[in-house]
Amino acid sequence: MTRPTRRLALHTLAAGAALAIIPLQSAHAAGAPRVALIMKSLANEFFQTMQDGAKVHQKEHSADYTLIANGIKDETDTAAQIKIVQQMLVEKVDAIVIAPADSKALVPVLKEAADKGVIVVNIDNKLDDAALKEKGFVVPFVGPDNRKGAKLAGDFLGKQLKSGDKVGILEGVSTTFNAQQRTAGFQDAMKAVGATVVGVQSGQWEMDKGNTTASAMLREHPDLKALLCGNDNMALGAVAAVKTAGKAGKVLVVGYDNISAIKPMLADGRVLATADQFAAKQAVFGIETALKAIKEKKTQKDLQPVVETQVVLVKK
Repeated sequence: MTRPTRRLALHTLAAGAALAIIPLQSAHAAGAPRVALIMKSLANEFFQTMQDGAKVHQKEHSADYTLIANGIKDETDTAAQIKIVQQMLVEKVDAIVIAPADSKALVPVLKEAADKGVIVVNIDNKLDDAALKEKGFVVPFVGPDNRKGAKLAGDFLGKQLKSGDKVGILEGVSTTFNAQQRTAGFQDAMKAVGATVVGVQSGQWEMDKGNTTASAMLREHPDLKALLCGNDNMALGAVAAVKTAGKAGKVLVVGYDNISAIKPMLADGRVLATADQFAAKQAVFGIETALKAIKEKKTQKDLQPVVETQVVLVKK
């Protein structure tokens, strides 16, 4: 077997392995840098929107880079996401732009990528600072201040509450930095108005789990006044739980992400507010950061640690 044939066979085998994990979509630009976009669950509308935005950007800059877009099947499948990173090393990409499923678990494999000369950029969920420091690893985080965004939604909710009112928080995957920061932002807002947070429970970023968790909170605290949800998927589940409990209009719900499915609920008041962190642009910001580093021949250690992007309150 000739060398080019062996290379093609390896590429085909590796691509098949990736397909067993997730859908893999590639947009080609011959001779241009190859950028891998690795997201969390594409079942979540937020990440589908992120991917769509990246694909539009690549099409508009088709001569500038090749895009390989990947996503895991559910928010907690960290092992599958690690395999995707390893697969992208086999594919010899020039950059990895990643929304990590876990803030700590992805650090070692991403350090391996950087050690091989791959530019690594972090979006959506910030990698853990202590884990990065332990590896002597600098990864730019390109994204919003999640605590600030959650506080925007929480402050708006706070105007509808009085001191002593009971509220519950539906947190995302608890090991992720963005889940922790959004919970902290909600707590900041509730503390400011004197509301009582009766519980913080994980809804795993998912609608069904959010529904189950919200239902349990409503049963345990019949006088609950509000549910603050770390993303809109969980808010959708919370709205359904409120309706099932016969408390529509009595328990307020806020979310985070401003996905299209939440907009009718904002319009009719089932959801009071959400925060928009511009999903379609997030991956693009990360990709542009990676491309700039490649163009300027920068190494990983030369990159700045934070590039903050916008987050805004969205209400009726």
